[in-house]
Amino acid sequence: MKKQICILGSTGSIGTQALDVISQHPDLYEAYCLTANNRVEELAAQARKFRPAAVVIANDAHYARLRELLADMPDIKVYAGADALCQIVEAGPIDMVLTAMVGFAGLAPTLHAIKAHKKICLANKETLVVAGELVCRLAAENHAPILPVDSEHSAIFQSIVGEGDNPIEKILLTASGGPFRTFTPEQMRTVTAADALKHPTWDMGAKITIDSATMMNKGFEVIEAKWLFGVPADKIQVLVHPQSIVHSAVQFCDGAVKAQLGVPDMRLPIQYAFSFPDRLPLQGPRLDLFRQPLEFFEPDLGKFRCLALAFEAIRQGGNMPCIVNAANEIVNEGFRRGQCSFPGMGEIIEHTMARATFSPSPDYDTYIASDKEARRIAAELMAGR
Repeated sequence: MKKQICILGSTGSIGTQALDVISQHPDLYEAYCLTANNRVEELAAQARKFRPAAVVIANDAHYARLRELLADMPDIKVYAGADALCQIVEAGPIDMVLTAMVGFAGLAPTLHAIKAHKKICLANKETLVVAGELVCRLAAENHAPILPVDSEHSAIFQSIVGEGDNPIEKILLTASGGPFRTFTPEQMRTVTAADALKHPTWDMGAKITIDSATMMNKGFEVIEAKWLFGVPADKIQVLVHPQSIVHSAVQFCDGAVKAQLGVPDMRLPIQYAFSFPDRLPLQGPRLDLFRQPLEFFEPDLGKFRCLALAFEAIRQGGNMPCIVNAANEIVNEGFRRGQCSFPGMGEIIEHTMARATFSPSPDYDTYIASDKEARRIAAELMAGR
């Protein structure tokens, strides 16, 4: 029977590429539910093409419009609101949930899907950044497998498949370095959002592209890797690799290093999460190692302050990664709107970390409160600049 997939965030970059994977394997996969936040026209168009059992628009202000657009398709149930997202992932027919929503908003529906024993294809890194300990505990209790979709974590996962309990000596987490890898600190003071959105190798959504430019995205991926693979942060090394060909690697106790290489194409890790342990054919370009060198550099933590702050959040633990994530979501959007400078993002995050209430042993309610408090502090700091 076809595997039924719920895509949280189907109109974004990951979601649209996941639908391409489904369209390449219509005999194996079917979209059971598609969701979006505001892109109601795109969601309706996807629903017409893939004919899911249900669609959810998280922003209920668009509910009437979505109903209107799908009025002639009564077999597709239309829902709206954050609660609907949490309820739909629990639907009995769903086999796996692709969490491709952006930011903290992905946490609650992911937790509901885990409690409903669904296979989680995790593309929302903020879920583990904010509440990694809680998410991993619930996944173990509910026998809900979590398979990574981020290209780096998929590469790590692919590198350890078949290794059993062989100890990991180090994880080598690669980063493109973003568009400002060779910029001086003086040049970075005047870059704009338009500059930052020109990623040299990947085609991603706006929020993650800005996070890549600041390298906060890589800091979040260190936190994510810590929880996914049970490796302490001091055994995770970030390598700047501008070509984005080596997606990440694992060094084992005998010194052997295994890596996963490929062209920058997110459909590969998406499909691998869907099909694991099998590999399926995938249409697209192939890697040609004769065409370019492979280079690796140490990241400059002084220039990319956000990466250093992420490591500090890991060191402090507790709810500090949650605080950093919340502040980052505020400044990321603020930078895109022209409300703060590129270096200002790191400065505001650092001041928010100092002012927000620290909790060494947070629970779910603590995460909710910490997220709210940190957003308020970061917004106040940004408005006062």
